[in-house]
Amino acid sequence: MKHGFMILLMLSMTLSEGYAQQDTTHASATATDSSGNGRSLPSPLSAPPFPGGEWVGNPLIGIPSDAPDYPLTKLLGLAQNKSRIKIYGWADVGANFSTSKNSNAPTSYNLVPNRVVLDQLILRIERQPNTVQREHADWGFVVDNIFGTDYRYTLAKGIFSDQLLKDNHLYGYDPTQVYAMLYLPKIAEGLLIKVGRFISPADIEAQWAPDNYLYSHSLMFTVDPYTFTGVHAALRLNAHWQLFAGVHGGNDMAPWSKSSSVNGLFMARWVSGNNNNSLYGGINSLGRGYYKNEHDNLQMAVLTWGHRFSSMVHMNTEVYYMWQHDAAVGGTAIDGPAKEWYMNTGLGDIIPGVASAVGAVNYFQVQLSPAKDYLCVRNDLLDDPQGNRTGFSTLYTSHTIGWVHHFSPLLRIRPEVRYERAWRNDATPYDNGLRRDQFTAAMDLIVRF
Repeated sequence: MKHGFMILLMLSMTLSEGYAQQDTTHASATATDSSGNGRSLPSPLSAPPFPGGEWVGNPLIGIPSDAPDYPLTKLLGLAQNKSRIKIYGWADVGANFSTSKNSNAPTSYNLVPNRVVLDQLILRIERQPNTVQREHADWGFVVDNIFGTDYRYTLAKGIFSDQLLKDNHLYGYDPTQVYAMLYLPKIAEGLLIKVGRFISPADIEAQWAPDNYLYSHSLMFTVDPYTFTGVHAALRLNAHWQLFAGVHGGNDMAPWSKSSSVNGLFMARWVSGNNNNSLYGGINSLGRGYYKNEHDNLQMAVLTWGHRFSSMVHMNTEVYYMWQHDAAVGGTAIDGPAKEWYMNTGLGDIIPGVASAVGAVNYFQVQLSPAKDYLCVRNDLLDDPQGNRTGFSTLYTSHTIGWVHHFSPLLRIRPEVRYERAWRNDATPYDNGLRRDQFTAAMDLIVRF
């Protein structure tokens, strides 16, 4: 009953707030705007310096989606090519000073303290369909490959998963996204269908470094779904409303894995007429919700609110409720040997009934200079009452301040300081079960190619 009530509450908030404010909107739903943003509202945010120019919600129909011609695309002779295929990527190298000695977990992605690591080396091959036009169907695909320590968070059981689940390797490879797309312009104001493995559509935060406001991630993002494999459809109703629906095999597992089970997805995105507010929420994953064969089957209801105070200041706030049945303490089991960077291996005790978690995060951004700098303040909370998500039954809070500077479109740094704490007196989740709190000073360097 509890999780059912939470679902209804979040959906009612989304729909009631959307309809209440939509009455003040008089913009044409089909007009092509002169700002170069296709047939959608002008971008509410400046990108750069911010990671993206749009409110949360992906993919968005009616907005130009082709990536710039980065150096590798040009080197391969694909710039301005009629095929519209692009090949490019980035490297993200980071380091941190931490009060923990061996492991920063449950912090992510900067898992290893007091060491320089290659977080992610990404190679992307893609063709994006043109969803601005409404004359003809179009197609596309995305293939994302990652090597680095961040593979630990994107990996799906059944897809090269032994390197983590059996061996607990620090570095590894993962084909995080592999999907095809079909765009049908005549259905409503456009329907975009993708089939394959794709990143979970919820969350302010992103798996890929260039798309994330800060170097590290909130605790609530660390323990929610990362990827799904299945079918996902986005339907544009007008410039203010877009719906998302899908079917997938569960979080972070291949459909052929023995842990997999069928889950549904339904979310809605609304943007106000003045472009100062956005709501995006619904059900990210809903099925039977039983932990199966040592793997999570997370059920999740989520709501995100974006608000622009001015052209220089905006914020994003997200809340979610997650649950599953008969789950294990610590979640998905890593059966490989314990390593200094992660000791919480093996299957945890089974939690009878419903294991739940509540998360909340607020991102507050101030642009400091045109296209170069911004300041970000993040405050987040995670309540893990049964220890299913982190292995410790406690309430967590974390507070992060970061500055992002772009030297050029190809090079940026993201220094930050962070303090986090577990609030139950006997809970010591940090540094492999030794500490109640943790302070980190970290920075990464992102190089696009």
